[in-house]
Amino acid sequence: MQQHPDFDLIIAGGGMVGLAQALALADSPLRVALLDQRPPAPAPSMTELNFDNRVSALTPASAEFLRELGVWEALLELRLCPYTRMEVWDADGTGAIRFDARDLHLDALGYLVENSLVTAVLAEALRNTQIECRFGAAIANLERDSAGWRLALSDGASLTCSLLIGADGGGSRVREWAGLKTRAWSYGHEALVTTVHTEQPHRATAWQCFMRTGPLAFLPLRPHGDGSQHYSSIVWSCEPALARELLALDQEQFAARCATAFERRLGAVEVLSPVQAFPLRQLHAIDYVAPNLALIGDAAHTIHPLAGQGVNLGLADVHSLSGVIRAALAQGRDYCSQQTLSRYQRERKAANLGMMLGMEGFKRLFGSDDLLLRWLRNEGLRLADSLTPLKQTLMRRATGL
Repeated sequence: MQQHPDFDLIIAGGGMVGLAQALALADSPLRVALLDQRPPAPAPSMTELNFDNRVSALTPASAEFLRELGVWEALLELRLCPYTRMEVWDADGTGAIRFDARDLHLDALGYLVENSLVTAVLAEALRNTQIECRFGAAIANLERDSAGWRLALSDGASLTCSLLIGADGGGSRVREWAGLKTRAWSYGHEALVTTVHTEQPHRATAWQCFMRTGPLAFLPLRPHGDGSQHYSSIVWSCEPALARELLALDQEQFAARCATAFERRLGAVEVLSPVQAFPLRQLHAIDYVAPNLALIGDAAHTIHPLAGQGVNLGLADVHSLSGVIRAALAQGRDYCSQQTLSRYQRERKAANLGMMLGMEGFKRLFGSDDLLLRWLRNEGLRLADSLTPLKQTLMRRATGL
């Protein structure tokens, strides 16, 4: 019987959440390895306007966690865009709601940053730790072992660990091999993403227009060392038929359709990068944990991007799981047991499920043609906009405070 596994803990997945999980345990006494078939993409050149199409809206809570991990200053030295206001409106009515960071005495409601920049600074920080990062080989098979888990890699290597953390995304093979069941369904939408230049400045505002066919968001970007407010990342969530129609357009035609759908609130639009499409679905693992195993991030839950909460939920998972593991080590308890890991599940499952149900409700409410629902949602937006305590509560939830 094998008593000494190769590693105390292996993290499967080298995206933002997996890298953050590794860094969060870098100063622990555990022997930790991180595995991914591909290394993190290099950061885009800061001297060019080549924004990554995939961006995240980090909440102040996520920013504080990244500061604790020691990487926030590195992000500030690259490029990110704080947004201080948010405007949301119904394209089929007159309802609208506006949020302002000053109402919560905050510097920002959040920060728009390219995913590749976050992974780049996390990977760089890991180079200065004892964490062993193995890129270039995928997990080919997974089975329980006397030490916990045995991982067969595609390059022929075999590794064992006491605790395996699945951070390998919505299509998690770790989750599948471990036999953890999910509830999943398609939103019936695709997300079209690209980077645009707008005639009018975005004024450090995140804009979101709800249409019957899906929401269209303009998320502010800021070039490195430049105060320009004319660049935005757009996320247009729409039905497959409309997505195919839009993808068939050239960049000028797409820009014109985008400006019209957005009611030209930022004037003319110029598309700067190829439009990419991603199918949207919601997924939630029935259990996040099993003996010697835990799921984090999209491996445990995926969510509609309309509120930009996906990566924030994943980072909150990392913060919670790291705390549970550290507490067990400090108290001499088995950090791999299901009893210990269930504390992480209790902390995160209800919060994640609540956010997911809320986003599903928004999607259904704003996707309906029912006249009564249209009236209710417009009156609801106007009422919420007029009630400062309610707006402050909504902002606190959205910012993670």
